[in-house]
Amino acid sequence: MEFTKMQGIGNDYVYVDCFREKVEHPGAVSKYVSDRHFGIGSDGLILICPSDKADCRMDMYNADGSQGIMCGNGVRCVGKYVYDYGLTDKTRISVDTKSGIKYLDLTVENKKVKQVRVNMGEPVLETKAIPMIYEGEKVISQPFNVGQDIYEITAVSMGNPHAVVYVDNVKNLPLEEIGPKFEKHTAFPESVNTEFVRVIDRRTVEMRVWERGSGETLACGTGACAVAVACALNGYTEDAVTVKLLGGDLKIAWDREDNLVYMTGPATVV
Repeated sequence: MEFTKMQGIGNDYVYVDCFREKVEHPGAVSKYVSDRHFGIGSDGLILICPSDKADCRMDMYNADGSQGIMCGNGVRCVGKYVYDYGLTDKTRISVDTKSGIKYLDLTVENKKVKQVRVNMGEPVLETKAIPMIYEGEKVISQPFNVGQDIYEITAVSMGNPHAVVYVDNVKNLPLEEIGPKFEKHTAFPESVNTEFVRVIDRRTVEMRVWERGSGETLACGTGACAVAVACALNGYTEDAVTVKLLGGDLKIAWDREDNLVYMTGPATVV
């Protein structure tokens, strides 16, 4: 199998051009290639496939072999791949994902994509649509029992479910202990990605993320979008923020008038 390894601020995947390749049993392949000691090493596998309704289709699989719905850092790398390797000559493209078609604007320097701006679509706040089992219609700054502890969370879906938690210090969190308790919580029937956030100022926040199916990753694009929406809803930040992740920074802007979230960040071939 021919592959290209790419990363978006440290969120790394193995990419396969399925315009030319065919991958049987992609879930099993994802588990194999993701192993950082006996495989290639990645947060998962992303297949770039033909689409009858967009320029291409993105199929993503997590490190545990489960199929993912959407990956913001992954879709930026898809945009770079299809342009850099000649599958398109357009600088505005569409990518079909399991959470709908995403539109990408590519910034090109010296015939290579350096940065990608993605229309990530509308944030979803209704608990049933996230999905989340909860009595209220929305979860915005609500107490939430996890094990023996109570956290204040805001729940947002950006094509996949996110629980945003505010903490005083993101660096010293025992994430390996806390993350799985959130991920498999019975309130989230499809599991959940959890973002632990510290607000620095009105335009800057930092976060760490525990992704369902992958554990802690250096970055999560949909998670950064969910954090930006949650911070704005709670009045902590403006609608446009820089989200600082372990792997780097993402620029997130929530256009409330159109109810669309835009993510801008780099994409790199490893």
